[in-house]
Amino acid sequence: MNIKSLNKLPIGEIRYFDTIGSTNDAALVWATEDAPNLSIVIADEQTAGRGRLDRKWFTPKGSALAFSVILHPAGITHLSRTVGLAALSIADACSQLGLSPQIKWPNDILLNGKKTAGILIEAVWAGDQITAIVIGMGINIFKESVPPAEELKFPATSIENELGSPVEREQFLKDVLSNLLKRLPEIETAAFLASWESQLAYKQQFVQVITGANQTPGGILLGLESDGGLRLRDENGKQFTVHYGDVSLRPMA
Repeated sequence: MNIKSLNKLPIGEIRYFDTIGSTNDAALVWATEDAPNLSIVIADEQTAGRGRLDRKWFTPKGSALAFSVILHPAGITHLSRTVGLAALSIADACSQLGLSPQIKWPNDILLNGKKTAGILIEAVWAGDQITAIVIGMGINIFKESVPPAEELKFPATSIENELGSPVEREQFLKDVLSNLLKRLPEIETAAFLASWESQLAYKQQFVQVITGANQTPGGILLGLESDGGLRLRDENGKQFTVHYGDVSLRPMA
């Protein structure tokens, strides 16, 4: 992969690997050392990539994008909005190609109802302080990046499949990073939250939320809270919020 075009972006340092276990793992280690803000770990192939809940992320050589951005969070009050930052950056790049992305809360990008990208946010701590956020992104670019149907828990697709023609991985990566740099100064604003909310999948539909505690509340998906939590209304008209992590969203049958 040719990443020379990234040198023109106002980012930190870049570490590129032909093959790596996980870009997030490498970025987490680097973040505990001397990684400058907005440094990036990129891999052409990921052999031990993972998503939320330690799910495997399929990244065959030469067919997808797997990269992690190290963000020093000084000045960011709502750190939970970083997943929205990543989601909007990918969605913006898809829109620039004429596609119509939706954000499946909290961390997936859908094209025509099928997953084409996933996000994994992890933190680096020093005592009780977060010193860095690692924003991992995996994006299916070419059709070869889509796992076999029997291995999927949710329908998947690629940029190439939905566009009907190949795209340049390097240019798409540059577009995502450019969008992230553009969105980052807006992360605390109401406009940022409105942009995120406007692209939510299943908005105004009755959905089921499956939590790590095996609770399965259902409700109408209304939008987002200021911290990025998901706001819903149950069958009795009472609003409630799902705030974090291990949440899986599906339309109710």
